[in-house]
Amino acid sequence: MTQFDDTFSPEKMDEMRSKEEESLIRSLSLRYGYQFVNLTTVTINPEAIHSIPEDVARTGFIIAFEKNNKKLSVAIRNPNNPVTKTIMKDLESQGLTLQIFMTSTASLEHGWKRYHDYKDTAEVQRGVLDINPENIARQLPLYKNIEFVAEHIVQIRTLNSARRVSETLESLFAGAIALGVSDIHIEPEETGIRVRYRLDGVLQDVMHLERTIYERIISRLKLLAGMILNIKDEAQDGRFSFSIVEKDIEVRASVIPGSSGESMVMRLLDPSVASFSLPTLGLNDIMLKVMNEELKRPNGLIITTGPTGSGKTTALYAFLRETHKPGVKIITIEDPVEYKVGEIVQTQVGDDYTFASGLRSILRQDPDIIMVGEIRDSEVAETTIHAAQTGHLVFSTLHTNSAVGAFPRLIDIGVDARLIGSSVNVIIGQRLVRKLCEHCKTAYSATEAEFSLISKILHTHPKPPPIEAGLTLYKAKGCDRCNFSGYKGRQGVYEAILMDEKVEEAVINDPREHVILEAAISQGIPTMPEDGIERVVKGETSLEELRRVVDLRAGRHNHKENNDSSIDDNLPDMNAHIV
Repeated sequence: MTQFDDTFSPEKMDEMRSKEEESLIRSLSLRYGYQFVNLTTVTINPEAIHSIPEDVARTGFIIAFEKNNKKLSVAIRNPNNPVTKTIMKDLESQGLTLQIFMTSTASLEHGWKRYHDYKDTAEVQRGVLDINPENIARQLPLYKNIEFVAEHIVQIRTLNSARRVSETLESLFAGAIALGVSDIHIEPEETGIRVRYRLDGVLQDVMHLERTIYERIISRLKLLAGMILNIKDEAQDGRFSFSIVEKDIEVRASVIPGSSGESMVMRLLDPSVASFSLPTLGLNDIMLKVMNEELKRPNGLIITTGPTGSGKTTALYAFLRETHKPGVKIITIEDPVEYKVGEIVQTQVGDDYTFASGLRSILRQDPDIIMVGEIRDSEVAETTIHAAQTGHLVFSTLHTNSAVGAFPRLIDIGVDARLIGSSVNVIIGQRLVRKLCEHCKTAYSATEAEFSLISKILHTHPKPPPIEAGLTLYKAKGCDRCNFSGYKGRQGVYEAILMDEKVEEAVINDPREHVILEAAISQGIPTMPEDGIERVVKGETSLEELRRVVDLRAGRHNHKENNDSSIDDNLPDMNAHIV
């Protein structure tokens, strides 16, 4: 029987043409100065898509996929298409400000399918999805702590109002924004709904709501986030946004199925993060001087390390802001783009646009500075290092527990130690600790064990603060100003290792952590335990809080003791900081 080779079947040919077109459009988008978007990887907002009727959208090869008040994000195939131009002019005549993206025909086809999914959403939004940003703004001054939020929602639940669900959600958002909450958790249980805020990195209960309201709350939030309502046994991601007091709040939502129903977490992305500068990161004086110098270098790799939620993204955006100048081309590749920054090209990974492939494409776009969201594997690491070695300044992140741990981690994923030595400029380690509430923190005398620990850690600090027996420390108490937690706000705790001859030699010949730490000691940069203990001594945070986020057993004070019986003459005198 004749065997037919389906290598070039119509389906295969269509797939090949789609990939070729996407690659072409991605390249053209950079040439035209627009961002590329893959509509299969983003959430299409129901309100946005109805800004353009389906027949008009298909005729003009355009779709609107995100809307925030008068700001409308549209994806187009060809910016020179006269029909597309006419549609965009009509949208602008309605008072809308357009953010233009380019995309492929296949991507547009995927997006146009959502018209069917959202065929009733336009009517639904005018009634059911009645969440008013003005109502949220009016409530902001009312919420001094979480108790106020819970009390107000209890009052709403007693009212016989058609807007009870909307008012409940408005209060949840208002409380979150007023208190500086990073995440809202809505967790179904057998008998009700547990609502929690993540405040200063710690989850705190807000209240429990009755089970009868659960379906309506989840349905409204899923519609807002552009999720499909009737899918309840799969994870879904979405996002929406609103403006409060002239500030655009982006909300990234995630839903997963559970035994008692769908659990939702909403992350509130504060756009002010994108405006952070180096001085606002809270670096100690030594670190600030180091980073000011490193960000002036024309090429090389700067890596910041730490677990999720340690402030790495904030640090990267601060680096971008510090280096953003006229005449400098900056391109990022992120997963996802969390904060939008003007005048730089931000790209987002997708199915066919990975960190590795995207970075290779970016290198052909003549950038000066590149930000790679995360080094995840050997391919990304090698491409990132290649970029740093070919005249580019590159920023990225790595998941390790400390700055020194990044060196063996890079080697473990397959990077040649010699390439690390020739491409890395500096590796930063960081954590976020909660700051003691200035209104209720309580002074006490350090115990003998605490004083001994502090003295031991400060022994290797390059510029230790003076301490004496009976040292005054501070601990958390709790008041209505800090949600009775004893803490209000967070600050960074940092360390860094520069690549110099000694460190490079250690990385190449003996990349054990204690060996690299010994090689770096002459750089005079505090480790995270040393930086953190200095902040404890100054009364900025508590020893208990520092222990929660920083391993005080790590650092050169312990490596020195455990791995070297000799005394280094370059270390500061132990008695120099004990008065």
